[in-house]
Parts: sequence; structure tokens; C-alpha cells
Amino acid sequence: MKTALLAFAVAALCLTVGQAADKPEKSKTWQFDNLQKIGGHAVTVLGKPRLIDTPSGKAITFDGVDDGLFFDVHPLAGLSKFTVEVIFRPDADGPKEQRFFHMQEAKTENRVMFETRVTDDGRWYLDTFIKSGEGNYTQLAEKHKHPCDRWYHAALVVDGREMRHYVNGKLELTTKIDYTPQQPGRTSLGVRQNKVFWFKGGIRTARFTPRALSPKQFLKAK
Repeated sequence: MKTALLAFAVAALCLTVGQAADKPEKSKTWQFDNLQKIGGHAVTVLGKPRLIDTPSGKAITFDGVDDGLFFDVHPLAGLSKFTVEVIFRPDADGPKEQRFFHMQEAKTENRVMFETRVTDDGRWYLDTFIKSGEGNYTQLAEKHKHPCDRWYHAALVVDGREMRHYVNGKLELTTKIDYTPQQPGRTSLGVRQNKVFWFKGGIRTARFTPRALSPKQFLKAK
């Protein structure tokens, strides 16, 4: 009897552990609907970014001069695979080069970044960048230009072997990568962390998922 009960208990424990292992880790979403606490994290505000209403909820706009948000957290720390998504609106009259979403490991140059390039004819294209150890990986999508002054979804996916970036669910560039999980650090939006390359436009949502998502699993821009 005791042997049977022990066997049952072991089987139940294995089933529970197996179910926990199979259950995917949850995504973490930051809604930019206030200037005090976003995604459960306190915000340090630079300049005077403004809250606005959009058809899909509130967002924060940045003036391209001195508006930015800083967080004492690196949402990708410890992850070997991840998907970062951001819903944003680049303005046509913004600076030509903008580092608008910057996550960096403390005390090193290792980082993950979203950037934009704005052209003279009022279009923009995405630039994603990862520094991991000795590797510098840049995806400058100058062949994939989009009209400014609209809301877009951008995603950066790292699956352990390569990085890919998408705009509105469409793959633009992919690069082989040797990626090492980053340690805790900081995040900034609206500007690079050394306070250069300011962003003009709006940011509504960011989401961080600890696995590589497919485009069908992405958030929608509208």
C-alpha cells in the first residue's frame, strides 16, 4: 500500500512539474497611458512629454528635443530568446536619426535598440541594433520605407540563432547572431540613454515576450 501511494505521489509530482515546464512564460506589457508608473515601474521623466488620446487608447508624445522616459529595469535581462514589440507613430518633422527605444545592460555597452531614420520626403525606415559581447548587429532597412504620421507596429525577434525585425507583421531583415543573455540594466524611450538622438512622435504600447513569436502572435497597430 505504501509503495503504491509513493508511486502515485511521484507520478503526480512529475505531472505537475511537466505541466509547469510546458506552460510558456507570460508576456509583459507596458501601456504608455500615464507619466508616473508604466508596466509596474516608476518613470523618470525628461522634458515635458504629453499624454494624448488615440482611437486605440492613450499614448505619450515626445517633442524630438528634450522629452524622454527612463526606467531602472532591463526587461530582457536573463533572456536568451525574446520578442520586443512597440506600437509607435514617427512624425514627419522629426530628427533624421532617432534612437527611440533603448535597453542596456548596466556597466557594459551590451544593448538592444529600436531606431528610426526619417527621409526628406516624409517617410521613415526602421533600424534595429544589438550589441552582444564582441558582436555588433545592425539591421538598417533603408529599402523598406513607410509614410510618417501613422501608427505602426515594430517587432524585434531573437531566437538564439538570428535576429529578425518586422513592421506591421512583415519581415524586413534578418541577421545571424551570437547572442548572450544580458544582465539587469536600464531602459529609455524617446531618446538614447546618453541623451542624444531624440524622438519626435508617439508611443502607445510595448510588449516583452520571453520567446520568439511568429507574426500571427504579434500585437496589432490599430
